Amino acid sequence: MTFQAGWLRAALLSTTLAFTMAGPVLADRAPDAFKVTDFLLDNGMEVVVIPDHRSPIVTHMVWYKIGSADEPPGKSGIAHFFEHLMFKATTNHAAGEFDRAIADIGGSNNAFTSYDYTAYHETVAPSALEQMMSFEADRMRNLILNDNVIKTERDVILEERRSRIDNNPQAVLDEEVDATLWQNQPYRIPVIGWMQEMQQLNRTDATAFYDKYYRPNNAVLIVAGDIEPETVRALAEKTYGKVARGPDLPPRIRPVEPEQNTKRTVTLSDARVSVPSFSTQWMVPSYHSGKPGEAEALDLLAEILGGGSRSRLYQALVVQQGIASNAGAFFQGTMLDDTSFTVYGAPRGDAKLADVEAAVDAEVARIVRDGVTPSELEKAKDRYVRSMIFARDKQDSMANIYGATLATGGNVQDVQQWPDRIRAVTADQVKAVAARYLVLGRSTTGYLLPQQQAGN
Repeated sequence: MTFQAGWLRAALLSTTLAFTMAGPVLADRAPDAFKVTDFLLDNGMEVVVIPDHRSPIVTHMVWYKIGSADEPPGKSGIAHFFEHLMFKATTNHAAGEFDRAIADIGGSNNAFTSYDYTAYHETVAPSALEQMMSFEADRMRNLILNDNVIKTERDVILEERRSRIDNNPQAVLDEEVDATLWQNQPYRIPVIGWMQEMQQLNRTDATAFYDKYYRPNNAVLIVAGDIEPETVRALAEKTYGKVARGPDLPPRIRPVEPEQNTKRTVTLSDARVSVPSFSTQWMVPSYHSGKPGEAEALDLLAEILGGGSRSRLYQALVVQQGIASNAGAFFQGTMLDDTSFTVYGAPRGDAKLADVEAAVDAEVARIVRDGVTPSELEKAKDRYVRSMIFARDKQDSMANIYGATLATGGNVQDVQQWPDRIRAVTADQVKAVAARYLVLGRSTTGYLLPQQQAGN
């Protein structure tokens, strides 16, 4: 059971890349080898089936369109808290019975919460799929939420916050940077929640959250693996189909950010930090909120600027100048609302953090001024497609691709048509988004420094 927050952005990058790979891979196979099927149950639950018969396993995921950014004011952390509660007893199964059933057949399971969704997943043999569906359909509506369960699990998430955030200087800084970058949008609030609000979460809060959001018409079922669509449809109707539809939820309209017109900095000095580092972020459109082509151009901009060892930042700062131990960039494209674009770096040897930051800023300014070359743009597109093809061999990646896309306002066609859209991006478009959004006067920079550098 995990939460995905700002301090996990580097890990999220690989997932973001994976979201875009399905189309070209499907095209490389026989026409029906990986044909994706999607349909709705009568109660409004959306179902996506991704057949993959290369190994006798299936990945079963339920994505709820509810994340930390949808929480009521003053109730931060309730989405992640409820993810924990979903592993407790129901009226039909004792606490731990679901986990034991999966372990007995050699399967695996877990869950995670992010800003825009919460997902539960199991990987098992195809013969166990109906059992997984039955368990998930049961806990969708039949949890037993009493004060003892609430207190015990609340203590767990409070300790999780202490160990994963409060004891980690980088995580603490990331929270403060998010709260500075976002002035009005709920992405400014950490997924795990603020400690003082988490301490107050109670059974009334949990029950209200459960009754409102944990309904089949607010969920997406993804099944990827050695299974046929007709079988999934029959099993889904037999299990999830029995769960009553909930009230229709209003559109997920969140507070809008005011115009960002200042440069902001956040500095944390900590005795546990040995190597200083920095990151600079800008608010930019996501795939869901941007104009046609903008998010694709931002994805390629991040790849060219700082996507790996062949990127401009790595080559200039790490290889050529030798002043950085690492430097890069990433774009979190799969968000429901506007998102962030980040550049980062850390010095090497006797180099100063200020020198690394200045060199990163210079590379950003060079793209804003001169753009990118047709050659490096095509190479970036090729790297994207190749990495996505390799990712296709991971069954759970496919389930994550479709689940995250559908949970943030997209559809199956968005995933499948992505390669054509990325291939259509021009060098002028990449330069345009860099010039429009990567303006230092509208950025938020976080500095993580050793204690002795305080005040320097």
